[in-house]
Amino acid sequence: MSLLSRILMKISSRPNTRFMQKWYPDAEWFRQFDGPVMFNREKFKHWKIQPWNGKLPMVEKKVRNMVINFGPAHPAAHGVLRLICELEGEVIRRIDPHIGHLHRGTEKLCEHKTYLQALPYFDRFDYVSPMCNEHAFCLALEKLLNIDIPRRAKFIRTIFIELTRLLSHGLSAASQLLDAGAITPVFWVFEEREKIWEFCERVSGGRVHSIYFRVGGVARDLPIGLLDDIQLFTERFCQRLDEIEDVTTNNRIWLARNVGIGAISAEDAINTGCSGTNLRATGVKWDLRKNLPYEIYDELDFDVPVGANGDCHDR
Repeated sequence: MSLLSRILMKISSRPNTRFMQKWYPDAEWFRQFDGPVMFNREKFKHWKIQPWNGKLPMVEKKVRNMVINFGPAHPAAHGVLRLICELEGEVIRRIDPHIGHLHRGTEKLCEHKTYLQALPYFDRFDYVSPMCNEHAFCLALEKLLNIDIPRRAKFIRTIFIELTRLLSHGLSAASQLLDAGAITPVFWVFEEREKIWEFCERVSGGRVHSIYFRVGGVARDLPIGLLDDIQLFTERFCQRLDEIEDVTTNNRIWLARNVGIGAISAEDAINTGCSGTNLRATGVKWDLRKNLPYEIYDELDFDVPVGANGDCHDR
């Protein structure tokens, strides 16, 4: 038998399925699934199908404010501050502050050091504005020892404590923007802060812990070309501030999360011992550089910015 004959016989032996009837589920078959589940069992017959038609009565729910821990989480704030916050959405209804106890024994260490040896400890008090801490220590000792430092040293000190203030206030404003939801200005501010750290490194050799101030002046004179670079930086820094203000000042999210938040009156600020921006935000024109001038601040002409509402926005 040829191969073709075998193939034809195999095809002819298969049943013809072209005209066979197809079975479809009928109503009787579907009736077994009328219950609340997809399989019919005796124990499920008493179940009732819920009327998912919006006619169910509203369930009374008790809404509770969220309580969260804010810190201590930052590596530079070991045990300093912990806030237990009660939140209603974005509004803080109650705060329970735990001040904590941070004591590194600095006072005891300084008892066994000379004035010069004790100076580096003051950089570590505040990593954001180290030179201002050095400055406070030097001013106290110079007043104690009745030392009058050279005029050039006064100018150098004033330049660097003002640069340090830009470091400190820059981080404060940038972190507040970040907490309010803005990310881009943080990178702009930190880029400018990095330039200031380079200035500190050029005069002292250390970026953060400079140990540049000394009782009686500064460690060494300014390197050649540094004043020109600082002048160029201050001109460009004002442009960076304008860019930050363009994306921040009238931003509705920024205003919603700062205007009217944490307001304090001028009377309460004075009675509770507030200082700096916390006091000036209430409208009190108080700045130690004006009220109790030191170094060359009595020769400088500058304005003291003040607020009116004492809230986070004015601060």
